[in-house]
Amino acid sequence: MTTEDQAPELNRRRRSVLLAGAGAGAGVALTAGLPLAAMAAQKAGAAQAPHHSHSKGVKQMGTITTRDGVELYYKDWGPRNGQPIVFSHGWPLNSDSWESQMMFLASQGYRCVAHDRRGHGRSSQPWDGNDMDHYADDLAQVIDKLDLKNAVLFGFSTGGGEVARYIGRHGTKRVAKAGLISSVPPQMLQTAANPGGLPLKVFDDIRAGSLADRAQLYQNIASGPFFGFNRPGAKVSQGMISWWCAQGMQAGHKNTYDCIKAFSETDFSEDLKKFNIPTLIVHGDDDQIVPIDAAGRAAAKLVKNATLLVYAGAPHGLTDTHKDKLNADMLAFIKG
Repeated sequence: MTTEDQAPELNRRRRSVLLAGAGAGAGVALTAGLPLAAMAAQKAGAAQAPHHSHSKGVKQMGTITTRDGVELYYKDWGPRNGQPIVFSHGWPLNSDSWESQMMFLASQGYRCVAHDRRGHGRSSQPWDGNDMDHYADDLAQVIDKLDLKNAVLFGFSTGGGEVARYIGRHGTKRVAKAGLISSVPPQMLQTAANPGGLPLKVFDDIRAGSLADRAQLYQNIASGPFFGFNRPGAKVSQGMISWWCAQGMQAGHKNTYDCIKAFSETDFSEDLKKFNIPTLIVHGDDDQIVPIDAAGRAAAKLVKNATLLVYAGAPHGLTDTHKDKLNADMLAFIKG
């Protein structure tokens, strides 16, 4: 089923947005979605049990250690007996980027769990393993360690790729429903099999901007296309820009650099074909980071019985710019 919000025609086509990057005036092309990082890399060893307390209805947090020794920070909000809602964040952000949805759904009686991807936020920063297979396996270990069942998985941007690869590798035995929000699947990179994708130069320019001046690159993304603040008449929030950049700079440099390849080049087509649960796909039709035609609309054609909601005029970062609408749509999907 496909539902598209109707609105006046926007005379803007979204593809990649070229931003002025840091350093010698080099332009930095923008594209992808985002998470966060930081701590010290853990010594490889056996997986450890999660550390957390379980006062009912109180905000919780803790860490688990993966099989390859990476420490993952997670937060666990809401009543312990609520249906689990699990969130995967975008690049280069962390689990804090989901706080509006987690606060809302936890207040509705759901148990909301989100971890900082390896190399992002408060998780440790491994030199290797910054790829979608490791991201999906990390998500599986969080879900298994907390023994979450009948869960609803939501992934934003890069996190949507993580959710897709999780289902592709681990199936849906613990999952009741899934949601892909402004997500990168099926594939961002333009290839012979994916002519609607973005040219490799777009991602090479992001990598160059990251090496030249990562802080300025993030400033350009957050103040420009991510929230649609570069559009005429946009109401710019300096607080949102600063918050986004702070999350980005908390992430590891090498981890966020490697993640550009992970979110842009990974082909999730076969993963999407394995979805056998109700799936919600939400995308803004003014997404300048992950263009809707090659992402949300293309994904909806591969996922059986997907529901596609198109937000007219919405940017990539609609979890903040359209949070009230998104919260209501997510709640209706969970209950439906």
